[in-house]
Amino acid sequence: FVDYPADKPKIVSYAVKWDENSVEFHATSREFPVLSRELANALQQATLGCWKGFGLSGYARVDFRVDEAGKPWVLEVNANPCIAADAGFIAAAERAGIAPEQVVEHIVQAALPKVRKRQN
Repeated sequence: FVDYPADKPKIVSYAVKWDENSVEFHATSREFPVLSRELANALQQATLGCWKGFGLSGYARVDFRVDEAGKPWVLEVNANPCIAADAGFIAAAERAGIAPEQVVEHIVQAALPKVRKRQN
């Protein structure tokens, strides 16, 4: 949140994501900070715990907030995140070197065994 209005809660709302005419849209930026190895490991372990604990499959997104002490907290587990070209999921995939087309291919490949199983 950059130069964000003081009277607005710092929440990634509809206006922040999609309303190009809003103050909120222009007062936020997508950033991928460099993480310490310890924090990256903690995030990975928590993500895997969510994956297993919620019985996720295919693809998902786990949103975190990290407190001032560096402790991550799960904010949301999204079992069907938006994969639009301007969505955070695709931005993160691209940051990891995965093209949007590859994301879709991975999703389809993950679903195929389930589809085949239902057909039999």
